[in-house]
Amino acid sequence: MLAHASKARTVRSPGTQLTSSGDTMHILEDAARRAVSYLGSLETRPVRPDPDAVARLDELFIPAPKTPTPEAEVLAHLDDLISPATMAMAGPRFFGFVIGGSLPVTVAVNWLATAWDQNACFDASTPGVSRIEEAARRWLLELLDLPRECAVGFVTGATVANFTALAAARHAVLKRSGWNVEADGLFGAPPVQVVVGEEVHPSLVKALGMLGFGRSRVTRVPVDAQGRMRADKLPRFTSPAILCVQAGNVNSGSFDPFPELCAAAREAGAWVHVDGAFGLWARASQKLAPLTRGLELADSWATDAHKWLNVPYDSGLAFVRDAHALQAAMAITAEYLPAPGGQRNPADYTPELSRRARGIEIYAALKSLGREGLARMVERNCVQAQRFAEGLRSAGFAVLNDVVLNQVVVSFGEDARTRKVIEAIQRDGTCWAGVTVWQGQTGMRISVSSWATSDADVERSLQAIVRCAKA
Repeated sequence: MLAHASKARTVRSPGTQLTSSGDTMHILEDAARRAVSYLGSLETRPVRPDPDAVARLDELFIPAPKTPTPEAEVLAHLDDLISPATMAMAGPRFFGFVIGGSLPVTVAVNWLATAWDQNACFDASTPGVSRIEEAARRWLLELLDLPRECAVGFVTGATVANFTALAAARHAVLKRSGWNVEADGLFGAPPVQVVVGEEVHPSLVKALGMLGFGRSRVTRVPVDAQGRMRADKLPRFTSPAILCVQAGNVNSGSFDPFPELCAAAREAGAWVHVDGAFGLWARASQKLAPLTRGLELADSWATDAHKWLNVPYDSGLAFVRDAHALQAAMAITAEYLPAPGGQRNPADYTPELSRRARGIEIYAALKSLGREGLARMVERNCVQAQRFAEGLRSAGFAVLNDVVLNQVVVSFGEDARTRKVIEAIQRDGTCWAGVTVWQGQTGMRISVSSWATSDADVERSLQAIVRCAKA
């Protein structure tokens, strides 16, 4: 990117001052240096935001500037004020949510794509980023072993991925009942039965609410001690119906019994959607893929690439077996928009028309890692989760879940004590893990999903957790 900056012509900046090609190069080089310095600090700095830096954030709340500020000064201001106030999510010892730090190559191509400044909506206007998205689609379906005919929407995260896939489900099940929901809405439409597990993730419930299904009118199915939906407790399906299952319980990491659930739904003509925000990536590993057996029988799937593929925010993925259903739910037309051509148009598969070129980071991650590298990364994190569980049990603490994937939930005693221990661990700053309440018990949830986490990071974090818990 910087190699071509010297060729840029002089342009007028928003502040009415002239910005030369040299100024452009210098500001981008300065940004790169600051970003590299920030990433280099993550190994040694506390994972939590610096309390003094957080106290300084009130400096942001000043009257809107009347006059321009030099660009270099703006960059320095943001780096000095915000960088120390960030959580070190990109580092190796953040275990608070199921998110991975971004692979270096994905950060680099993200910068490059930002410089391209492409609105990734139509192949005719942005063929480069449109075709790379199609290439990434094919690779994803192969590596995750999903039906190759699936359409894929490149969206912001799991919430919108669930929304997008369920919009296709809504279209399909109502179309079978003779109703065009895109044209006629939900007023007077046949009621859709929506069935979820008792431990459904709230982002999926939010998506159902946005789609007009309601957050409270869903049917909730009891789960077992690991949060898996009980197939023997499924209700009698009515038509039209949608069944939402889970690949990777947000606390236990467990997987619903897909073969039984999908068989029951198919017999009743119900659509099956899989919320696989992080668990879907288990299919990239031959060792872990058996956990997902039967998942391929579903009709749609949602996942996050910024979780276990370790690409920058935002990068959700919606997979839909019936490409026509997804296109019908997402279709947009206008006189000023390019006419459909022979190539795939990204805008036909996502809620957004204007959006960034998300496919490039996914393509770069898959090309960089390859099948073997992706499997090793996922498997290594799962082994590290097992080590956390082993070390915490040995120290006398209760691990509440069967550690089948990358999730560990630990109790340090009574709920109040567990919360105090978690607060102490977060203040300590060696690592960061969050509190959860799972099946009525308070625990600390450890999520291991970063490429940067080494075995040494796990041991260092274990020592800190045990030290804080015993203090």
